[in-house]
Amino acid sequence: MTGAPVVGVLALQGDVREHLIALAAADAVARPVRRPEELAEVDGLVLPGGESTTISKLAHLFGVMEPLRARVRDGMPVYGTCAGMIMLADKILDPRSGQETVGGIDMIVRRNAFGRQNESFEAAVDVAGIGGDPVEGVFIRAPWVESVGAGAEVLAEHDGHIVAVRQGNALATSFHPELTGDHRVHALFVDIVRADRAAESL
Repeated sequence: MTGAPVVGVLALQGDVREHLIALAAADAVARPVRRPEELAEVDGLVLPGGESTTISKLAHLFGVMEPLRARVRDGMPVYGTCAGMIMLADKILDPRSGQETVGGIDMIVRRNAFGRQNESFEAAVDVAGIGGDPVEGVFIRAPWVESVGAGAEVLAEHDGHIVAVRQGNALATSFHPELTGDHRVHALFVDIVRADRAAESL
């Protein structure tokens, strides 16, 4: 397959525009995704920050939750930031009533683990697979990963807590790299999408 990979951003809530800009900077064709027919046209998908309970409810309302779960099960590359990390967890430690996840990463996540909105902070994070200086992580009501299963790889920790995980084609971070102008995490994800496209074309 030739041409740039098409990477969607689930555009139901959260900082969608910033992710679209970061993906374009990483040489992907970036598109907002709200409906199943738009999901079917992308090679990979970003689940942005926001409020994870609201995102799950809107995903059902727009009819995209079940198609998204099916594509993640089938191995579509997917990257979740903050609330998106919660959406990719197989288990939430403290779910709200009716809260659902897409799943895809064998991890247990704690919501709002780093504190409330007024306790947001930035920190330098060393992320495995990303060379050069540490990534500047923006943590806003951020979750952390309590534990991971055998299939998941820990890519980064902060203050003793897991904040970046990868399992196969699924990537998740507690922090928001799309807010910093440093597009290396998005470039890592676009590379995952490219590798998946290349494997499918064989």
